[in-house]
Amino acid sequence: MELAHNIVVLVADGRKLLFLRNEGDAAHPNLTVEQAEEHPNPATRDQATDAAGRASSTTPAGGTARTGSSVEPTDFHQLEEDRFAATAADLLKTRALAHQYDALVVVAPPKTLGELRKHYHSEVAKRVVGELAKDLTGHPIDQIEAALKAA
Repeated sequence: MELAHNIVVLVADGRKLLFLRNEGDAAHPNLTVEQAEEHPNPATRDQATDAAGRASSTTPAGGTARTGSSVEPTDFHQLEEDRFAATAADLLKTRALAHQYDALVVVAPPKTLGELRKHYHSEVAKRVVGELAKDLTGHPIDQIEAALKAA
């Protein structure tokens, strides 16, 4: 994937995001960090206080029939990752409406990328020129550049 001069690259997952700008050109990208954020997101076991309940249904006679199935537990960790993706999409919108970028490449794991897409404002969607479904948030800038050039 070619990264034009001044293009913005968002590298995100469910708890970290990096806004990078290409100070170089398409042949020799030079991504520099404009903004970095990290949101703490403990495991579900550290966020939940109770075990999942059990479901029951009412019989026609008004009694209660045990179905034997339990209610699926809420994945608080995933909910928080989804909230963070929505926050990142809102930040993209704010920056787009302030004309802080004209073109955008988004790099995120597939699940996060899907959640981001749900929340794209029309101005953000118009500016997206490329996506890479990969988790690169923990990688150094030179590896991010290499992954984008190879994509």
